[in-house]
Amino acid sequence: MSKAVRIRSITPPEIAARKGGDPIVCLTAYTTPMAKLIDGDVDLMLVGDSLGMVVYGLPSTLGVTLDMMIAHGQAVMRGASRACVVVDLPFGSYEASPQQAFDAAARVMCETGCAAVKLEGGRAMAETIRFLTERGIPVLGHVGLTPQSVNVLGGYKVRGRSREEAERIIADGVAVAEAGAFGIVVEKTIEPVARELTARVSVPTIGIGGSPACDGQILVTEDIVGMFPDFKPKFVKRYADLGVELQRAVQAYASEVRARSFPGPEHCFPSNLQVATSSSTG
Repeated sequence: MSKAVRIRSITPPEIAARKGGDPIVCLTAYTTPMAKLIDGDVDLMLVGDSLGMVVYGLPSTLGVTLDMMIAHGQAVMRGASRACVVVDLPFGSYEASPQQAFDAAARVMCETGCAAVKLEGGRAMAETIRFLTERGIPVLGHVGLTPQSVNVLGGYKVRGRSREEAERIIADGVAVAEAGAFGIVVEKTIEPVARELTARVSVPTIGIGGSPACDGQILVTEDIVGMFPDFKPKFVKRYADLGVELQRAVQAYASEVRARSFPGPEHCFPSNLQVATSSSTG
């Protein structure tokens, strides 16, 4: 009997080497089944703290804990074999100091087996990124709209519309790249700024509401398959309407259960054993 051969996972250095080459395909995953479904077609799989909103129904990512990220990271790693799996560091787990970030990142990598961590922030986080990478922890950066800073930013608005903000985003990206990040997520940033940043840095940029000039693209998987029919940001393209199909399936199931047409004979387990269904006494 031949043994199953495990496919070698894509590594952070291999992602970094894709700068200016074939576009990097990225999606989110939070569970084992989803990881199994998308693993063969994506290069990078992000266990994002967006799970707080997508899975738990939280109003933002701020309520996500390190334990939550580790649990979902473990689930995704059980389903992934090819993609480079990156796990977000949640709000409050890394901002205080490089040492705090190392402790959190080391725990994530040890307990999940993921390839890298992602953290938000630009120049302010450059020292932390350098500290982590020098100690063997690959880091994916994140600039532009940084959801963990939503209260400071005043909401989920498009970033880079003013010259000052545009220059700040580009400077943030350059600092993150120079600090050793193997790639940078550029979120909800006006197209010319995302394009300029891509040209300025030596590592891949991964856009989400950025630019087609970015070296890769990432979206939330549930968004592209329509799991939330009433939620469709401008930067999302919907490739399926599974939310609508799920509702239809549930409605059909409920109708058949109420009509006692499900389960049918084909869904039951027959037996030659005669079972008394009633008894009487004389």
